[in-house]
Amino acid sequence: MDRRLMMVHAHPDDESIVTGATLAKYAAEGAGVTLVTCTRGEEGEVIPDDLAHLAADRDDTLGEHRVGELDKACVALGVRDHRFLGGAGHYRDSGMMGGPANDHPRAFWGADPEEAARLLAELIREVRPHVVVSYDEHGGYGHPDHVQAHRVTRRGCVKAAERAMPGTPWQVRKLYAIAQPVSRIEAVIERMAEESGPFTPPERVSDIARGTPDGLVTTRVDATDHWAAKTLAMRAHATQISVDGERFALSNGIAQEIDAVEYYTLLMGPTPRVHPGEYETDLFAGL
Repeated sequence: MDRRLMMVHAHPDDESIVTGATLAKYAAEGAGVTLVTCTRGEEGEVIPDDLAHLAADRDDTLGEHRVGELDKACVALGVRDHRFLGGAGHYRDSGMMGGPANDHPRAFWGADPEEAARLLAELIREVRPHVVVSYDEHGGYGHPDHVQAHRVTRRGCVKAAERAMPGTPWQVRKLYAIAQPVSRIEAVIERMAEESGPFTPPERVSDIARGTPDGLVTTRVDATDHWAAKTLAMRAHATQISVDGERFALSNGIAQEIDAVEYYTLLMGPTPRVHPGEYETDLFAGL
């Protein structure tokens, strides 16, 4: 089967941190891989001192720089088809929940979900992906742009199949949400408890993510062979990610593992045919 995968992410760097190995795996296997990014990440916190000047003009300087970082990450992952939803700069990074950037006139959080879903539906009809991946309803850790991306992606998949829209309808076969199993995060915390290094060890699940209850996780993609590609892509996002060996940290300085085994929750599509307690291992399984 000609396999086509689309991932919808909120900002540059998200694609590498939580789905980089999966993207690299399917790209290397010859699947059609399309990455859609909803904003240029204008509100990102710049980590390195030598790049601090980029934060002075968030709309243009930082946003444009992060587009360049994303281009390099896509090369590392083998992703050849990248799109910005509505075009680069159409939607703007909304910042953290409750912050002043939420009210920017171009903030993705404040966008009309139907209009954004229509733009995504047009891309879906053009690319015709069998599988689409985005976030869960909590946006992974509650970032407003992640929550909005979830809403827009679910609605976009529905709209792509509607005959009322111009063009040829397309039915997405499977829709997934990115998952971070609570048990995996707890294991990471335990492993790092006695570590020393440049980053602060995490102490609780919320230090890393909200966490997905294990019972909701349906799919485990082992892309260990593509760990190096994921790590190289993360290094490309130098404004947002500090990488040290097998560990990385965001602006909060809390250590996380670079893991090439990535997890998902099936939201729509054929129920995985696996034994109880086991995971589906391929996003295209059952198609």
